[in-house]
Amino acid sequence: MAPTSYQSPHVGDKEDKHTYSQSAESNLSHSQSTVANILEQKGSDVVTVRPSDTIGTVVETLRDKRIGAVVVTDQNGAVVGILSERDIVRRLADTPGRTLPQKVEDLMTREVQVCNPEDPLFEVLKHMNEGRFRHMPVMKDDAMVGIITVGDVVGYRLNELEYEALRMRMMIVG
Repeated sequence: MAPTSYQSPHVGDKEDKHTYSQSAESNLSHSQSTVANILEQKGSDVVTVRPSDTIGTVVETLRDKRIGAVVVTDQNGAVVGILSERDIVRRLADTPGRTLPQKVEDLMTREVQVCNPEDPLFEVLKHMNEGRFRHMPVMKDDAMVGIITVGDVVGYRLNELEYEALRMRMMIVG
């Protein structure tokens, strides 16, 4: 199954006559930051596994790489699923003592939500929050160019806010 992308609204399509207070939504929605900004800092490395790999192998990979999810690809490198620690924990609860030998294809999420480098961070974070998932592969021209997490987006925005606060202090002090 092909990855599912969402359509982000085009900022500036309608004239906005509202004023905004210091809410997280308004701060993020008016930021010009995109997924590409995160990938510039983070890089494009993505850990992938095959559908026929065992959950035991994936658990070792997650531990060794200190990551929370792997992207599942076919022999041609096309994204066919994603598997997270949450998926594994849920299966452990359902099949105690019998989970590690199971195949990735039996647990993976097949409808993978993806974004592209030009997507605004606010829209991506909103989509991740609404879908209740934490990892999103980044696709450009049908090729995976990275993966971002909720933590990546929040951390990036916190750094932006710190910089903005520093600039304001400098303007006030003069």
